[in-house]
Amino acid sequence: MDFSGVLDALPAQDELQTQARPYFNHSVELKKVCTARERAEVLEKAGLNVFFFPSEMVTGCDLLSDSGVTTMTAQQWAALHLGDEAYGSNRGYFTLMENIQKTFGEEFFSEPGTSGPNAFIFHQGRACEDALFSLLSGVGTDLIIPSNGHFDTTQANIELNHIRALNLFSPELKDPASRSHFKGNMDVSRLEELCSEKGSRIPVVYLTVTNNTGGGQPVSMDNIKGVAAVCERYGIPLFFDACRFAENAWFIKRYEGSYENKSIPTIIREMFSYVDGFTISFKKDGLVNMGGGLFLKQGGRFLKRHAALADALLDYQIVKEGHPTYGGMSGRDIMALAVGLQLVTRQEYLSYRIRQVQKFGRSLHDMGIPVLLPIGGHAVYLDVNAFFEGTAMKPDDFGGIALTAVLLAAYGHRACELGYFAFGSYNSERGTHIFPEVNFVRFAVPRLRYEDRDLQNTAEAVKMLYDHRERIPGVEVIYGRELPLRHFKARFAFK
Repeated sequence: MDFSGVLDALPAQDELQTQARPYFNHSVELKKVCTARERAEVLEKAGLNVFFFPSEMVTGCDLLSDSGVTTMTAQQWAALHLGDEAYGSNRGYFTLMENIQKTFGEEFFSEPGTSGPNAFIFHQGRACEDALFSLLSGVGTDLIIPSNGHFDTTQANIELNHIRALNLFSPELKDPASRSHFKGNMDVSRLEELCSEKGSRIPVVYLTVTNNTGGGQPVSMDNIKGVAAVCERYGIPLFFDACRFAENAWFIKRYEGSYENKSIPTIIREMFSYVDGFTISFKKDGLVNMGGGLFLKQGGRFLKRHAALADALLDYQIVKEGHPTYGGMSGRDIMALAVGLQLVTRQEYLSYRIRQVQKFGRSLHDMGIPVLLPIGGHAVYLDVNAFFEGTAMKPDDFGGIALTAVLLAAYGHRACELGYFAFGSYNSERGTHIFPEVNFVRFAVPRLRYEDRDLQNTAEAVKMLYDHRERIPGVEVIYGRELPLRHFKARFAFK
């Protein structure tokens, strides 16, 4: 008997309960030692705002964000040394152009001089959004940009430019009984109704992949096609907020039957074939610490409808970011990004990365912690309302803020409230809070950074707080209640 007979008689490797990591540690950094009392003292001085807490005192897992905190690979660190810091036309620009074309499609990055500008590099994603929305604000009045779920800074960039940001969440997102793997979808019927009534006021439709505000849930290819069909009927450009495009493609391959035998790069190319442009923070699925981009499809509806904006975007980029061939990024970061785009589409990387997040989420669920199911790709979302059910915690006590503060002080783990405070607002004329549809605490898992035991310790800490949740006091807002993007700036105190 040869090996084929032996291997055929044994369970496959992916049937093992524990999977080996597709990488190994290259270097380690020891954490600072500090006590719960020391953390509590510093956090009180920071007004219970976890964004202001010194990172070196986070002795557990720092799950505040997955943006720009990826552990880069040895190949990326080597690429940094090849960075060309020339002011104009550095060599990394052309390497990046090739990888953007290969990953998303040649039509999103035209060769310099062959046509008008359609690829714009920025230092990060929100700068791309500001460029786009500030220019779109001049194409009409009472404009609306609908999405399956605008993220906080995206919504802020839209609204600061006097455009209405509208979320058309999937009905399944708000259905606790639903086990759909694509709760990040847009409500297509509501989009159809909106376009029918107010299509002339919609300069662009946005799909966020994966849907960060909507619990980190992916968007199906079927939904992408459905949204694209509506946009085509009404002649409205369709854009991706593409921060986690590769993770979204993994979910399509895993859970959308007709794609199980297609490669991740093939699925990505199909996803982007339906859109007319995209903005992206490369600090997520670019696997780098800094970078962003705005890309317009040559021949797409956006450039046909808003042709003059391409040159205006180029002017904006030059004035705000620098020469178009570096766009606010260092040559070193551009080279690291080019390598990151090659890694992020690899099946073995995506499978381990997403399954690590899912394992963390299942651990919380098995402990009885109310989390959004199924678990998404980059984060686990705790349902704040369900967490405090049966306690005296009220909506305007902002339990998510209280929970993150106590978790950080007591156990050294940092998470982020994305719910009633982050996405809510305050009507000063009426003296009332306006609460959003979702109320989460997000545990965003950085890529390649933590091992399972680190995340398991976080789960045990959350379980400890859940068992004593009636002892967690509500908070009052000391400063920042009426400010935009208030969760980044506010100060709180326990009631």
